[in-house]
Amino acid sequence: MEKKVAIVTGGSKGIGAAIVKQLVTDGFAVAIGERDLASANQYAQQFPAGTVKAYAADVSDRAAVFALVKQTVADFGRLDVMVNNAGISMEKSLLEMSEEEMDRLYAVNEKGVLWGIQAAAQQFIAQQTPGKIINASSIGGYKVQPGHAGYSATKFAVRSLTQAAAREFGRYGITTNCYCPGFTMTPMMEQIVANYCKQLKITKEELFKQRGGEVALGRPAQPEDIANVVSFLASEKANYVNGQAIVIDGGMVYK
Repeated sequence: MEKKVAIVTGGSKGIGAAIVKQLVTDGFAVAIGERDLASANQYAQQFPAGTVKAYAADVSDRAAVFALVKQTVADFGRLDVMVNNAGISMEKSLLEMSEEEMDRLYAVNEKGVLWGIQAAAQQFIAQQTPGKIINASSIGGYKVQPGHAGYSATKFAVRSLTQAAAREFGRYGITTNCYCPGFTMTPMMEQIVANYCKQLKITKEELFKQRGGEVALGRPAQPEDIANVVSFLASEKANYVNGQAIVIDGGMVYK
Protein backbone atom coordinates (compact mmCIF):
# COMPACT_ATOMS: atom_id res chain seq x y z
CA MET A 1 0.00 0.00 0.00
CA GLU A 2 1.30 3.46 -0.92
CA LYS A 3 2.58 5.40 2.08
CA LYS A 4 0.41 8.34 3.08
CA VAL A 5 2.05 11.76 3.02
CA ALA A 6 1.79 14.61 5.51
CA ILE A 7 3.17 18.14 5.62
CA VAL A 8 4.02 19.71 8.98
CA THR A 9 4.94 23.39 9.00
CA GLY A 10 7.29 24.47 11.75
CA GLY A 11 8.16 20.82 12.15
CA SER A 12 11.76 20.86 13.32
CA LYS A 13 11.30 21.81 16.96
CA GLY A 14 8.84 21.81 19.85
CA ILE A 15 5.33 20.55 19.15
CA GLY A 16 6.01 20.36 15.41
CA ALA A 17 8.96 18.04 15.88
CA ALA A 18 6.89 15.76 18.11
CA ILE A 19 4.13 15.70 15.48
CA VAL A 20 6.61 14.73 12.75
CA LYS A 21 8.02 11.93 14.90
CA GLN A 22 4.55 10.59 15.73
CA LEU A 23 3.33 10.69 12.13
CA VAL A 24 6.42 8.76 11.01
CA THR A 25 5.63 6.18 13.71
CA ASP A 26 2.08 6.07 12.30
CA GLY A 27 3.47 5.16 8.88
CA PHE A 28 3.46 8.52 7.11
CA ALA A 29 6.12 10.04 4.93
CA VAL A 30 6.50 13.61 6.18
CA ALA A 31 7.55 16.89 4.59
CA ILE A 32 8.75 19.57 7.00
CA GLY A 33 8.14 23.17 5.94
CA GLU A 34 10.43 25.45 7.91
CA ARG A 35 12.00 28.91 7.65
CA ASP A 36 15.19 27.52 9.21
CA LEU A 37 16.09 24.96 6.55
CA ALA A 38 19.37 23.96 8.23
CA SER A 39 17.54 23.04 11.43
CA ALA A 40 14.85 21.17 9.48
CA ASN A 41 17.43 19.23 7.47
CA GLN A 42 19.27 18.28 10.65
CA TYR A 43 16.05 16.97 12.20
CA ALA A 44 15.02 15.12 9.02
CA GLN A 45 18.31 13.24 9.02
CA GLN A 46 17.31 11.50 12.27
CA PHE A 47 14.74 9.43 10.37
CA PRO A 48 15.17 6.57 7.85
CA ALA A 49 16.16 7.71 4.38
CA GLY A 50 13.22 8.83 2.25
CA THR A 51 10.86 9.11 5.22
CA VAL A 52 11.22 12.79 6.11
CA LYS A 53 12.29 15.63 3.82
CA ALA A 54 12.81 19.29 4.70
CA TYR A 55 11.79 22.26 2.57
CA ALA A 56 12.38 25.98 3.03
CA ALA A 57 9.03 27.67 3.57
CA ASP A 58 8.00 30.91 5.28
CA VAL A 59 4.29 30.39 5.95
CA SER A 60 3.61 34.13 5.86
CA ASP A 61 4.42 33.97 2.12
CA ARG A 62 1.42 32.54 0.24
CA ALA A 63 3.50 31.57 -2.79
CA ALA A 64 5.97 29.72 -0.56
CA VAL A 65 3.21 27.63 1.03
CA PHE A 66 1.74 26.68 -2.35
CA ALA A 67 5.27 25.83 -3.54
CA LEU A 68 5.75 23.63 -0.46
CA VAL A 69 2.68 21.59 -1.35
CA LYS A 70 3.71 21.38 -5.01
CA GLN A 71 7.25 20.24 -4.14
CA THR A 72 5.99 17.69 -1.63
CA VAL A 73 3.63 16.14 -4.19
CA ALA A 74 6.39 16.13 -6.83
CA ASP A 75 8.71 14.24 -4.45
CA PHE A 76 6.25 11.95 -2.65
CA GLY A 77 3.50 11.60 -5.23
CA ARG A 78 0.52 12.79 -3.18
CA LEU A 79 -0.72 14.64 -0.10
CA ASP A 80 -3.05 13.24 2.57
CA VAL A 81 -2.60 15.44 5.65
CA MET A 82 -1.70 19.10 6.10
CA VAL A 83 -0.66 20.19 9.59
CA ASN A 84 -0.51 23.99 9.78
CA ASN A 85 1.59 24.03 12.94
CA ALA A 86 3.97 26.98 12.45
CA GLY A 87 3.33 29.90 14.76
CA ILE A 88 4.92 32.63 16.84
CA SER A 89 4.16 34.17 20.22
CA MET A 90 4.52 37.73 21.45
CA GLU A 91 4.20 39.18 24.94
CA LYS A 92 2.81 42.67 24.58
CA SER A 93 -0.05 44.53 26.22
CA LEU A 94 -2.72 46.13 24.04
CA LEU A 95 -1.21 49.56 24.64
CA GLU A 96 2.28 48.41 23.69
CA MET A 97 1.35 46.51 20.51
CA SER A 98 2.74 48.19 17.39
CA GLU A 99 1.31 47.90 13.90
CA GLU A 100 4.39 46.01 12.73
CA GLU A 101 4.13 43.50 15.59
CA MET A 102 0.43 42.89 15.02
CA ASP A 103 1.02 42.48 11.29
CA ARG A 104 3.74 39.91 11.98
CA LEU A 105 1.51 37.89 14.34
CA TYR A 106 -1.30 37.78 11.80
CA ALA A 107 1.04 37.05 8.89
CA VAL A 108 2.35 33.88 10.54
CA ASN A 109 -0.39 32.64 12.87
CA GLU A 110 -3.50 33.46 10.85
CA LYS A 111 -2.50 34.04 7.23
CA GLY A 112 -0.01 31.18 7.38
CA VAL A 113 -2.85 28.85 8.35
CA LEU A 114 -5.11 30.29 5.64
CA TRP A 115 -2.50 29.72 2.93
CA GLY A 116 -1.98 26.15 4.17
CA ILE A 117 -5.72 25.49 4.09
CA GLN A 118 -5.99 26.85 0.56
CA ALA A 119 -2.98 24.99 -0.82
CA ALA A 120 -3.92 21.67 0.77
CA ALA A 121 -7.60 21.86 -0.21
CA GLN A 122 -6.65 22.69 -3.78
CA GLN A 123 -4.38 19.63 -3.90
CA PHE A 124 -6.93 17.27 -2.33
CA ILE A 125 -9.59 18.39 -4.80
CA ALA A 126 -7.19 17.97 -7.73
CA GLN A 127 -6.28 14.46 -6.50
CA GLN A 128 -9.97 13.66 -6.04
CA THR A 129 -9.13 12.13 -2.67
CA PRO A 130 -10.26 12.82 0.90
CA GLY A 131 -7.82 14.84 2.95
CA LYS A 132 -7.23 16.16 6.44
CA ILE A 133 -6.31 19.72 7.37
CA ILE A 134 -5.17 20.18 10.98
CA ASN A 135 -4.47 23.67 12.31
CA ALA A 136 -2.67 24.96 15.39
CA SER A 137 -4.79 27.12 17.66
CA SER A 138 -4.25 27.38 21.42
CA ILE A 139 -6.12 27.67 24.70
CA GLY A 140 -5.36 31.32 23.96
CA GLY A 141 -7.99 30.90 21.27
CA TYR A 142 -10.54 30.46 24.06
CA LYS A 143 -9.12 32.51 26.92
CA VAL A 144 -6.82 35.53 26.73
CA GLN A 145 -3.82 35.44 29.04
CA PRO A 146 -2.34 38.71 30.34
CA GLY A 147 0.09 40.20 27.83
CA HIS A 148 -1.03 37.94 24.98
CA ALA A 149 -3.90 39.92 23.45
CA GLY A 150 -2.46 39.94 19.93
CA TYR A 151 -1.45 36.29 20.06
CA SER A 152 -4.89 35.25 21.29
CA ALA A 153 -6.58 37.27 18.56
CA THR A 154 -4.75 35.21 15.94
CA LYS A 155 -5.64 31.94 17.67
CA PHE A 156 -9.33 32.88 17.87
CA ALA A 157 -9.03 33.54 14.12
CA VAL A 158 -7.63 30.05 13.52
CA ARG A 159 -10.73 28.54 15.13
CA SER A 160 -12.89 30.63 12.79
CA LEU A 161 -10.91 29.60 9.71
CA THR A 162 -11.16 25.97 10.79
CA GLN A 163 -14.95 26.11 11.04
CA ALA A 164 -15.21 27.92 7.68
CA ALA A 165 -13.01 25.36 5.93
CA ALA A 166 -14.92 22.46 7.50
CA ARG A 167 -18.15 23.81 6.04
CA GLU A 168 -16.72 24.70 2.64
CA PHE A 169 -14.67 21.57 1.93
CA GLY A 170 -16.64 18.86 3.71
CA ARG A 171 -18.46 17.98 0.48
CA TYR A 172 -15.11 16.89 -0.97
CA GLY A 173 -14.41 14.52 1.92
CA ILE A 174 -11.92 16.99 3.40
CA THR A 175 -12.01 17.42 7.17
CA THR A 176 -10.60 20.47 8.93
CA ASN A 177 -9.93 20.58 12.67
CA CYS A 178 -7.60 22.37 15.04
CA TYR A 179 -5.77 21.55 18.24
CA CYS A 180 -5.52 23.95 21.17
CA PRO A 181 -2.49 23.22 23.37
CA GLY A 182 -2.25 24.53 26.88
CA PHE A 183 0.90 25.09 28.92
CA THR A 184 3.32 22.97 26.86
CA MET A 185 7.06 22.75 27.50
CA THR A 186 8.66 23.79 24.23
CA PRO A 187 11.61 26.11 23.48
CA MET A 188 9.10 28.93 22.85
CA MET A 189 7.39 28.26 26.19
CA GLU A 190 10.76 28.13 27.96
CA GLN A 191 11.40 31.68 26.75
CA ILE A 192 7.95 32.83 27.88
CA VAL A 193 8.56 31.24 31.29
CA ALA A 194 11.93 32.99 31.56
CA ASN A 195 10.29 36.34 30.78
CA TYR A 196 7.56 35.75 33.36
CA CYS A 197 10.12 34.84 36.01
CA LYS A 198 12.09 37.99 35.25
CA GLN A 199 8.99 40.18 35.47
CA LEU A 200 7.72 38.55 38.67
CA LYS A 201 11.21 38.18 40.18
CA ILE A 202 10.68 34.50 41.02
CA THR A 203 12.35 31.23 40.03
CA LYS A 204 11.00 28.81 37.44
CA GLU A 205 10.24 26.31 40.22
CA GLU A 206 8.22 28.94 42.09
CA LEU A 207 6.30 29.83 38.94
CA PHE A 208 5.46 26.19 38.23
CA LYS A 209 4.28 25.78 41.82
CA GLN A 210 1.99 28.81 41.44
CA ARG A 211 0.69 27.97 37.97
CA GLY A 212 0.59 24.18 38.39
CA GLY A 213 -2.60 24.53 40.40
CA GLU A 214 -4.35 25.89 37.30
CA VAL A 215 -3.92 22.52 35.57
CA ALA A 216 -6.13 19.74 36.92
CA LEU A 217 -3.51 17.11 36.09
CA GLY A 218 -0.90 19.14 37.98
CA ARG A 219 1.76 19.25 35.25
CA PRO A 220 2.52 21.06 32.01
CA ALA A 221 2.03 19.21 28.74
CA GLN A 222 4.90 17.67 26.83
CA PRO A 223 4.98 18.05 23.03
CA GLU A 224 4.13 14.36 22.72
CA ASP A 225 0.80 14.96 24.46
CA ILE A 226 -0.18 17.28 21.63
CA ALA A 227 1.26 15.02 18.93
CA ASN A 228 -0.93 12.14 20.14
CA VAL A 229 -4.09 14.14 19.44
CA VAL A 230 -2.81 15.25 16.02
CA SER A 231 -2.08 11.58 15.31
CA PHE A 232 -5.73 10.78 15.97
CA LEU A 233 -6.97 13.66 13.79
CA ALA A 234 -4.69 12.48 10.97
CA SER A 235 -5.98 8.92 11.18
CA GLU A 236 -9.02 7.23 9.67
CA LYS A 237 -10.45 7.01 13.20
CA ALA A 238 -11.20 10.74 12.90
CA ASN A 239 -12.94 10.57 9.53
CA TYR A 240 -16.20 11.93 10.99
CA VAL A 241 -14.59 14.66 13.12
CA ASN A 242 -14.91 17.98 11.32
CA GLY A 243 -14.78 21.65 12.30
CA GLN A 244 -13.66 20.98 15.88
CA ALA A 245 -11.17 22.76 18.14
CA ILE A 246 -9.78 20.18 20.55
CA VAL A 247 -8.35 21.55 23.78
CA ILE A 248 -5.28 19.71 25.13
CA ASP A 249 -4.44 21.43 28.41
CA GLY A 250 -4.68 18.85 31.20
CA GLY A 251 -7.78 20.59 32.54
CA MET A 252 -7.60 24.40 32.40
CA VAL A 253 -10.20 25.56 29.88
CA TYR A 254 -13.36 23.45 29.87
CA LYS A 255 -15.29 23.44 26.58
